[in-house]
Amino acid sequence: ALALPQPAAVRSRPGRVWRWRNLLVSFAHSVLAGIWALFSLWHSPELLSDIQDGYSVSGHLLVCFSSGYFIHDTLDIVFNHQSRSSWEYLVHHAMAISAFVSLIVTGRFLVAAVLLLLVEVSNIFLTVRMLLKMSNVPSPALYEANKYINLVMYFAFRLAPQAYLTWYFLRYVEVQGQGAFLTANLLLLDAMILMYFSRLLRSDFFPSLRRGSAGRDVDGEKFLID
Repeated sequence: ALALPQPAAVRSRPGRVWRWRNLLVSFAHSVLAGIWALFSLWHSPELLSDIQDGYSVSGHLLVCFSSGYFIHDTLDIVFNHQSRSSWEYLVHHAMAISAFVSLIVTGRFLVAAVLLLLVEVSNIFLTVRMLLKMSNVPSPALYEANKYINLVMYFAFRLAPQAYLTWYFLRYVEVQGQGAFLTANLLLLDAMILMYFSRLLRSDFFPSLRRGSAGRDVDGEKFLID
């Protein structure tokens, strides 16, 4: 992130420099974790038949890797004084870290975590979207193409796995102990994902419905605002 060149639109606005570097790290994590999650499920498809107690070394290491990223990103936000503008990310990261640590310690529900990490495939295109907006890329065709790919990936790798896991937990997982904790986390994540989705639709497909964003400076904000 430090070695890669920065677009002129980023260099000209000091508030964007941190966000640009932070998004590059997020992009790297999305590429690695997304491909890793797909590989883990392709290599061991039998895991899908036992979401509660299925186990693979690859899946376990993937959850450890992503936990490390969430911890790093949290510290990056806090130490660079971006907590106020990125508080929603901090809430998300706290939920993810607490849930993933419980999975790592107990060894249960690791398959559920791998399914959730399919979201990183979607995040690849979501992060590209934000990088393109920040860099003021001169080719609108590139942004338009990514916009529709991003929408398809959002449905396939974010909404679909989330909906399936929510249904599974509500139907099959006992609401006590770790099961209750993970179910609560999952339902809160459902609400956040639907909120993200509504913002994405308003920004990219129904701009006339956007409210309160005119003239707003969000250079330092990591969270998807526009």
